[in-house]
Amino acid sequence: MRLGEKQVLTVVKKVDFGVYLGSDEERVLLPKKQVPEEIEVGDPVEVFLYKDSSDRMIATTKEPKLTLGNLAVLEVVDVGRIGAFLDWGLEKDLLLPFKEQTTKVEKGDRCLVSLYIDKSGRLCATMKVYPLLRTDSPYQKDDIVKGTIYEISRDFGVFVAVDDQYSALIPKREVYGRMHIGQQVEARVTDVKADGKLDLSVRNKIPEQMDADAQMVLERMEKNGGEIPFTDKADPERIRNEFGMSKAAFKRAVGRLLKQGKIRIDETKITLQSEVNRL
Repeated sequence: MRLGEKQVLTVVKKVDFGVYLGSDEERVLLPKKQVPEEIEVGDPVEVFLYKDSSDRMIATTKEPKLTLGNLAVLEVVDVGRIGAFLDWGLEKDLLLPFKEQTTKVEKGDRCLVSLYIDKSGRLCATMKVYPLLRTDSPYQKDDIVKGTIYEISRDFGVFVAVDDQYSALIPKREVYGRMHIGQQVEARVTDVKADGKLDLSVRNKIPEQMDADAQMVLERMEKNGGEIPFTDKADPERIRNEFGMSKAAFKRAVGRLLKQGKIRIDETKITLQSEVNRL
């Protein structure tokens, strides 16, 4: 009998409160409310094995959202003294111990986790999923993919599980705006490494992105009274904080607007051309 996995077991005994599955040497209870109608001794049943609130192994015909060796995005339904509890589709919530959290989670959060058996023989979740991620994705450069953020590094960038199973990274230089663990992202593959891991960008190719960036700068200026209190020579960090883009991308966007005659650049600010004309 394999804890944490789906398997087919044989009915060996019927009782008032359910049926026992397995063999004469090893058996597990399938509670009455889970027993298929008209089942008899000797019949096979596909079940999932886990431990109940009394720490006893028990069978269920319900479909768990997560099994051993796999990954799934689960919702935090509660946080207790020893960790968080996740909804995985069974009567007993799944424990995510504090030591297995890569960041603190709260009720309502969603996180990518895998399943493991702890030292006491209990099924628990872990957010440390990197070793289980695959590197044989079918994706190629410029493909658009979706995935879940599972870790954020100040040194390297944002780690993403594409399709919740393939290893990918949004490099630090490509990280724009606020991102958080559990967030679902859509990105473009910028490189497929020799080891099969993917590099991603949440931005389009430069021509398309330039148009989008220029439009965003224009809209921001309109909301801010028709000007920006700095130019494309400003500190890169200030530009990133204000617009969520690199200095190079900001310069391209401003250059596009300048060429279109929509803005004027002074020594200390950028002004909408319509505002200049009113002066």
